[in-house]
Amino acid sequence: MMLCILLLGVTHLNGAEPVSVVFDTDISGDVDDVLALAMLHALADRNECDLKAVTISKINPLTAPFVDAVNTFYGRGEIPIGVTRDAQKRDSKYLSLVKTKEGSEFRYPHDLLASKDAPDAVSVLRKTLAAAEDRSVVLIQVGLAANLADLVESPADAISPLTGKELIRQKVRLTSVMAGAFSPVNGNNHFLEANVRNGIGSMQRFAEKWPRESPVVWSDFLIGLAAPYPRESVARDFDYLPHHIVREAYLLHSGPNHDRPTWDLTSVLYAVRPEDGYFGLSEPGLVTVEEDGFTKFQPEANGRDCYLTMDDQQAIRVIEAQRSLVSQPPLAK
Repeated sequence: MMLCILLLGVTHLNGAEPVSVVFDTDISGDVDDVLALAMLHALADRNECDLKAVTISKINPLTAPFVDAVNTFYGRGEIPIGVTRDAQKRDSKYLSLVKTKEGSEFRYPHDLLASKDAPDAVSVLRKTLAAAEDRSVVLIQVGLAANLADLVESPADAISPLTGKELIRQKVRLTSVMAGAFSPVNGNNHFLEANVRNGIGSMQRFAEKWPRESPVVWSDFLIGLAAPYPRESVARDFDYLPHHIVREAYLLHSGPNHDRPTWDLTSVLYAVRPEDGYFGLSEPGLVTVEEDGFTKFQPEANGRDCYLTMDDQQAIRVIEAQRSLVSQPPLAK
């Protein structure tokens, strides 16, 4: 029986338990990472997931402080945060929001003041997996594959006697990835999706070396494009607080007149609610990454990989679910 179907069966059996999640994000350029992190906190407030750690796959001095501020905003400032030391450097339209002050105090409190003060992402990943129950962790990767590629190549160390590949086999139930394009995009049969194009080597390493026994579900470019976040929500749904870090970040990035595609949010929604019918799944197969960053999906019986599908009716439900979760008031507030 193919891995994707087996995965759904396991998820169903454990449905009463919150999903243990590690969120690997390139939060800096696009704002959908911020919306996705807000979704995870809303799902945690509903006891649907347990956010164990956040790791960051692009380099900017403010990525870790910003993530810490979002986590603190939602009452989870203790969540471990790890950063990459070797990936693409990225400017941002919204990360500087974390420096905003009201008098002498930060508008959005946080303890981390610079990304360099955060631990290495692979160490955080290894510690989180080593402490987890077997086959319990769902990894959500929405950005470059730098951290997960380094994880799968990591040797045994003082954290765990297991190599990265062995930890993944033993601890990870699913990896939900936002990357690639498996159908033509606006007539382009060779579309190079940004999460792959901006870190081709790391995505190749991830696709080649990730254990075949550990299922990967890909949400490609077209899925998020078909489920934009409604500007009406940004205008109306966050007024329960005078200052809201998600709304302010969205406006700094996209302004008030844009429905931003929800690429990263779709990987979160599937990872935590795989049985709710928001998406379909392709047949099983194997994803490979070419030298220019083009992603190919080759059907293969018992393959490691599947990719999400979504019809028009499902898109309506996805947009509504994402809106209600992203704008949900924090319990801590």
